[in-house]
Amino acid sequence: MNRRTILGTVAAVGFGMITSVAGADGLPALEKKERYKVGFAQMESNNPWRIAETKSFHDTAESCNWDLVATDAAGSAAKQVSDVDSMIAQGIDVLFLPPREEKPLIPAVMKARAAGIPTFLVDRSVDSNVAQAGEHYVSFLGSDFIWQGQQVAEWTLENFKGEKGIIVELEGTTGSSPANDRRKGFDDVMAQHDNMEIVASQSGDFARDLGRQVMETLLQAHPDVNIVYAHNDEMAIGAIQALELAGRKPGEDVLVVSIDGTRDALQAIIDGKMGVTVESSPFFGPLACEVMNRYAEGEEIEPWVQVKDRIFTADNAAEFIDEAY
Repeated sequence: MNRRTILGTVAAVGFGMITSVAGADGLPALEKKERYKVGFAQMESNNPWRIAETKSFHDTAESCNWDLVATDAAGSAAKQVSDVDSMIAQGIDVLFLPPREEKPLIPAVMKARAAGIPTFLVDRSVDSNVAQAGEHYVSFLGSDFIWQGQQVAEWTLENFKGEKGIIVELEGTTGSSPANDRRKGFDDVMAQHDNMEIVASQSGDFARDLGRQVMETLLQAHPDVNIVYAHNDEMAIGAIQALELAGRKPGEDVLVVSIDGTRDALQAIIDGKMGVTVESSPFFGPLACEVMNRYAEGEEIEPWVQVKDRIFTADNAAEFIDEAY
């Protein structure tokens, strides 16, 4: 009986997820060899961040001796689970997974573990009450989303010129770890200041056009808004478009702040339309290669391989725009 047969014993099926029984050593091992068949189950490709991340994995495949199997779930959690099923059937050695949402992608994590495939979560995580690093998957590779939200809030407090902040928050994909944590980081800081009020908070699904539409609607209900906090740059750019169409002046009578560090956001900062964006790097390919090779060598991988992010403002946006995506 081979390793994957042993690890593939299914213990229970319930509540839409699978719980597996691993070998005595816990997580599946990764045999050290010259080439690996690597699965990368991308969640969507409808924005510059996702496109840059996927390109980073393709670029790394050649330098890291990967035979890369890459898919695109087109924004569907169900398809992302199905994509992982297909990769398991194709016999991948390793899985890198950016879960679209925290709960719906748990079955994919459990199925990969049951099949004896080491799994690394990339840029997003899953519900830690159900699946944990070091037990159900090897590690989470990504940023500190709470810290990102906190940094945006602190910068806003230091740079807002008005007496009272009337804040509209454009949230990311409902149920995703970055949306949950970026909201918590920002909201918890703002809750400590009586002169700051979040009057509306609504999902724009991390998309530029939807962010514009949501901002247009919220402007009708809250025409006095003077701070817009977007969970990513795409929604922030959409919000800027909506504000300008409504006759508002981003950067003058309304402060727009965001997260990601895209080229368009840095240009908006240079143009004076956005105040700050906190970096959330999409270039995970090289890090994925390095961590996977460490795991194959038998090293114990930390549960969270944290990416260190920068803060872009008018002081440094021009310096870094050429390396932005």
